Amino acid sequence: MIIGVHAIMFSPDAEGLRDFLHDVLELPSVDAGNGWPIFALPPAELAAHPTEGEGGHELYLMCDDLHATLDDLNAKGVEAMRPVSEEAFGLMTAIRLPDGTELGLYEPHHKTALRDAR
Repeated sequence: MIIGVHAIMFSPDAEGLRDFLHDVLELPSVDAGNGWPIFALPPAELAAHPTEGEGGHELYLMCDDLHATLDDLNAKGVEAMRPVSEEAFGLMTAIRLPDGTELGLYEPHHKTALRDAR
């Protein structure tokens, strides 16, 4: 029934973001028509967290070694937007996207559906 997740990132600098996804993160893509790239993502997980306010959605890229990933991204000119923080569930930071917004990076310490399921 469900075959995957299609996430959308809205940006005032969509072309810069597409270049970032292709050139920096090196995500493979297909042309969905008229030169519109759709990027492949690694396998994903989905969590449901409680909230007392309105619901929402967040996007984090997961990695096995956050510090090594940041080193690789820094070598490509990508800036971390805040220091790495040690949380009960893992290491967290965010990187700056071409439009100045941020994208979360996360190294989980807990079991994950990607590594530990089945």
